[in-house]
Amino acid sequence: MTARRTLRRSAKLLKAFRLEQSDPDCFYDLIARDAAERVGERVRLSGALVLDVGGGAGYLAKAFRAAGSTCVVVEPDLTELSWRGARPDGAVIGDGYRLPFRSGRADLVLSSNVLEHVQRPYRMLDELARVTRPGGFVWVSFTNWYSPWGGHEISPWHYLGAERALARYRRRYGRSPKNLLGTNLFKVHVGETLRHVGSSPLFEVVDAGPRYHPAFARGVVRVPGLREVVTWNLELLLRRSRVPAEVRAVNP
Repeated sequence: MTARRTLRRSAKLLKAFRLEQSDPDCFYDLIARDAAERVGERVRLSGALVLDVGGGAGYLAKAFRAAGSTCVVVEPDLTELSWRGARPDGAVIGDGYRLPFRSGRADLVLSSNVLEHVQRPYRMLDELARVTRPGGFVWVSFTNWYSPWGGHEISPWHYLGAERALARYRRRYGRSPKNLLGTNLFKVHVGETLRHVGSSPLFEVVDAGPRYHPAFARGVVRVPGLREVVTWNLELLLRRSRVPAEVRAVNP
């Protein structure tokens, strides 16, 4: 997934991050369209049944529908689902650990910036595999803990320790951040995740790299240590393996 990953694109996306709070529709529409374009370089989207797990207000679903897919949003939090004022079309309430779909139902499963918000991310990854047909695809991206935005609202002070960064945030704003480490934010790492998907019988890794970087920087994920800081947001395109029915991934 390196075509059209230009330096200009990266600069445009980076600039858009400044609009996340002031103009969220512009920001989320932009990164959703970009995701659909990048995934569409490797996966046939026209006519595909797509599940957007943790899809919130439906920005990704809108972009993938525009590309010809039938897309269903699965979201556990009714507040997140309707924060734009109305629930998006084609949305259901569902738990990422137990999706309300039969096995092998989807051609493509999406999960954008969700893994760092669940306590057992690899169990969720295995559940995404369950609902994907053999030979289908799972596209995942998440913000890793040691990236500049890994602590979310407490970033970049999380580099000095999560507790210290949280105390600083509370002193400055007089309240706790939306994302609290250990409650709805968890430390997920690039190397550990690559090892999980690389050794899992459920997946074949098609592509892995930093989501927002230009093509020439994709290889940074192969450099231990450095990748944990500069990746910023890890993007994975995984193909669902054709494994025997008795093979099951078990995570604590």
